[in-house]
Amino acid sequence: MFELSREGIEFVKKEMTRYETKRSAVIPCLFRVQKENGGWVSPESIAYLAQLMDVPERWVQEVATFYTMFNKQPVGKYHVQVCCNISCAMAGGREMTDKICQSLGVEEGAVSKDRRYTVSRVECLGSCGTAPMMQVNDDYYENLSADKAVKILRELE
Repeated sequence: MFELSREGIEFVKKEMTRYETKRSAVIPCLFRVQKENGGWVSPESIAYLAQLMDVPERWVQEVATFYTMFNKQPVGKYHVQVCCNISCAMAGGREMTDKICQSLGVEEGAVSKDRRYTVSRVECLGSCGTAPMMQVNDDYYENLSADKAVKILRELE
């Protein structure tokens, strides 16, 4: 059963006071839930957050399923999101994704056997002038080659 830490509960309560309506606090509160739930938003965590915020569960569910920044299934310790939109694709983003998966021994969208990596293709990370790029958890890496991306990932903790 999912429960937020004491600090997480305080965060949610504080966020609800920052907005005119509780509904407006759902996005930052879901980010906190995702952080404390190992990088993903489970059905149990959605129900828990709705109860904590005293809002209908469907409000939290709608936000969690609409935005791609909320993971609906478990991810590895390092969630590697590779931009494969037009600029990044033309600069080798798709091939970079394939090389990362091959080098780390993980299928796209799956969690690696050592639970360290999940690799996902995403549509746009907003840095077309520095393509290709990837996001690893909250960090962004630009002007990459496939080899440089793999080196960065292998050097993570």
